[in-house]
Amino acid sequence: MPSIDLKNRYIVPSKLRGLLEKLESRGFEAYIVGGAVRDIFLGKDPFDFDVTTSATPSEIMEVFGEEHCHPTGIAHGTVTVVWEGEPVEVTAFRIDGEYSDARHPENVVFTRNLQEDVKRRDFTINALALSKDSVLTDHCGGLDDLEKGEIRAVGDPKVRFEEDALRILRALRFAAQLGFSIEKATEEQIFLQKESLSLLSAERVWQELGKLFCGEKATDILRRYADVIAVVIPELMPMVGCEQHNPHHIYDVWEHSLVAMDCVPKDDLVLRVTMLLHDIAKPACFTMDENGVGHFYGHQKKGADMADAILQRLKVDNETRETVVTLVKIHDSTLDPDLRIVRRRLNQYGEVLLRKLIAVKRADIAAHSGLSRYRISEIDAFEALMEQVIRESMCFSFSDMKIDGKDLIGIGIPSGPLIGEIKKQLLDDIIDEVVPNEKEALLLRAQALREKMNRN
Repeated sequence: MPSIDLKNRYIVPSKLRGLLEKLESRGFEAYIVGGAVRDIFLGKDPFDFDVTTSATPSEIMEVFGEEHCHPTGIAHGTVTVVWEGEPVEVTAFRIDGEYSDARHPENVVFTRNLQEDVKRRDFTINALALSKDSVLTDHCGGLDDLEKGEIRAVGDPKVRFEEDALRILRALRFAAQLGFSIEKATEEQIFLQKESLSLLSAERVWQELGKLFCGEKATDILRRYADVIAVVIPELMPMVGCEQHNPHHIYDVWEHSLVAMDCVPKDDLVLRVTMLLHDIAKPACFTMDENGVGHFYGHQKKGADMADAILQRLKVDNETRETVVTLVKIHDSTLDPDLRIVRRRLNQYGEVLLRKLIAVKRADIAAHSGLSRYRISEIDAFEALMEQVIRESMCFSFSDMKIDGKDLIGIGIPSGPLIGEIKKQLLDDIIDEVVPNEKEALLLRAQALREKMNRN
């Protein structure tokens, strides 16, 4: 049983150490386990700790008092202990029974043996245990795999994935986040058992995909395991190998999307998903003209509809889904470096969405051939003008105007649709510099507009 003293690298926080000590003072073993231990070994600062113990759930509640315990997962041995004001999941050592739904064990048996507990875990790098004194215990070879940068199932990978199909996506997610490779036998079972992903709930699938998409090596994983991901997002597969037959493109649709995905921040899930899906309708919209040049007319609108269907199916939160769908729909919008157009785009999309659109445009262009690279300078010029508009507080929305509906009613314009029409025309006139954004000038212009509308 390999072990390593990490005191020179990590000291267990005193609050958590106190929780472990309390269990040990009653004669039970207690360790930090899971992702926190893995991250500690990799030199990262963990923020979420799970504890495992030789105490049974009832004994855990006896140690800490029922008033401080919530039996959140009592059937599977987990008690949430509120320790010094913070919730900590404390789980009894256990052996899982049979799995009938490719996700949950039918029953669990509690054990006093740490080795039996870690043998049921998914991957060796997640089967490490850390004592209160910062001594790391390794029953499954996780230390070697961390050193090698490898994801390997605990025991027989066939059994591990048959027990819980979500582990397939977790393997890909960890590989993407950590930049690790996947051990050969584990990878073979991922490909062989990929269809079992269809048995999983949409919520759990998205939870893993969202983390995968933001991983440091996400595109490497998507490239290698496209047919695995396609079990849950089948719309991706037509992109693979779909040649664009266009001088502005040097990649097929799939590779273009992955290269573009790598050109947006890795911590921005909306942008990562947008770049993955922005051209998803191209295979369905492909046509070739008499000169052998490929075109994808209407792929933006169709792509938005497809993205919406995908994200609804995965039960993605509304804000993320709606933003991605909008960006897919408008990703080919022109952003000409003209002050009036900049202000209109700010009015149309708002600053937050427009900044995301700029990032989308940059990433999309970067994944084109050199023939399109001149457009980057146009985007730069557009962004500079946008910063000027915001810095100088130029008017681009109703809220920026120096008059409001009450002012218009005050000069005799009746409330109702006419006020909305006049306000819209006034905003257009401000943006087009027909009239300055000054109250008196706007009121005079409003009177003239009213008279003109009445004549018509």
